[in-house]
Amino acid sequence: MYEKLASSIFTAQNFFDEMSIFDTDCICRYCEITNPDTYSFTADDIVGKHLFDIFPSSNAENSQVYRTLQTGRPMVYFEQNALTYKGDSVTGFSIVYPLLRKGELVGAALALKMMNDEYKKEFINVQDYSGTRSRGAEYYSIEDIITCDPVMKSLKQKILKVRNVDFPVLIQGNTGTGKELVAQSLHYSSSRASMPFISLNCSAIPENLLESTIFGTEKGSYTGAVTRKGLFELADKGTLFLDELNSLSMPLQAKLLKAVETKSFRHLGGHDEIRVDTRIIAAINEDPFYAIENGRLRSDLFYRLNVISFQLPDLKDRAGDVEYLTHYYINYYNEKLDMHIQGLSPEAVSIFDRHDWPGNVRELRNILEGAFAAAEGDFILPEDLPSYLYSTPESPAGFVKPSPLAEPTSNLTYKQQMEAFERDLLRHTLASCRTKTEAAETLGMTRQTLSHRLTALHLK
Repeated sequence: MYEKLASSIFTAQNFFDEMSIFDTDCICRYCEITNPDTYSFTADDIVGKHLFDIFPSSNAENSQVYRTLQTGRPMVYFEQNALTYKGDSVTGFSIVYPLLRKGELVGAALALKMMNDEYKKEFINVQDYSGTRSRGAEYYSIEDIITCDPVMKSLKQKILKVRNVDFPVLIQGNTGTGKELVAQSLHYSSSRASMPFISLNCSAIPENLLESTIFGTEKGSYTGAVTRKGLFELADKGTLFLDELNSLSMPLQAKLLKAVETKSFRHLGGHDEIRVDTRIIAAINEDPFYAIENGRLRSDLFYRLNVISFQLPDLKDRAGDVEYLTHYYINYYNEKLDMHIQGLSPEAVSIFDRHDWPGNVRELRNILEGAFAAAEGDFILPEDLPSYLYSTPESPAGFVKPSPLAEPTSNLTYKQQMEAFERDLLRHTLASCRTKTEAAETLGMTRQTLSHRLTALHLK
């Protein structure tokens, strides 16, 4: 009897709202959505799509599916906060298991259970305020800010000082300096730690979807619209982190300003005011006064959010941190990958010393991660490092110097020569990066834009 009962329960597949399988290239090969209200698209719509195209808010740094495909290790019972390419907010609990065939990694299986108000009441969340990361939950704490630099140590003390002050926060810093790391440290060391932390990269979502993504929709507000909570509402009692705030349109910045000031807003197409207790942390990757002067940031929104401010220095300006972080990540990957790399060779140390690290801490970590995959001896050698580190002083920092173009000829138009140059640049950049996402960041564009240019130029 119990065997039949168990069989019927598992056949019903009522434990998860979505089950998907991705191959080692991060392409979705199978999807089953058991709850039809989970998304505004069907399983057939995403089969064949890349993981980062389905979830534009995900990347090589924060995606557990990607991490499992890289390491072959499962990620068990972690909180999932992401946005789909259709603008659906995903808040739930997930499990990712590696798929092995004859001992070889062939993919990863993702199971997702959406979380709503009813689910939240079904468990007791015991929060550990020691700052350590709980098993399976992929979040960052103050202990993850690795530094020996006095300025960064002072910043960590400031986080502890203001963590429970419910004023807005603005974080300034270039790409890769750790803006989300600071935001999560503020949240997970605060009294809001047991409530949601939702992160949105404002530049990763199409403009026409941003308002509904942030503020939610009311049924009938546009063709096919359903009543759906936005991120502001989903983060109630918790924290909403808005990265690259300066990419929002001016009208949307005005609506955000009102929501921050009144802690209330309306769904897109709605009439009722919705009140929330959501702490706002925003981040900007350029000088705010320069952004204001050039029409990318409202001055009133800046002054409203800049109640508590953090300015993150570039890695090249952090005293001793290149060497300190290099030792840290070598120890980290040795333990994670069960390897025994002793350090950098003298030649590799010289390369690190000469490099100005335009991608900051993220660039350093990615370089060392790739070096571990390439290293064959006890030390990381120059040939284990990306080739762009050897670029000449005349080459732009962070780029591989492209081959010189052929001399202009009468049978090549201006447009054809520009396309030839762009093809060369894209080929070199992709060759020096491990993922499309990394290449897009190196080129200063979104992954979607890079994919569009590759298609337009007939490049694989």
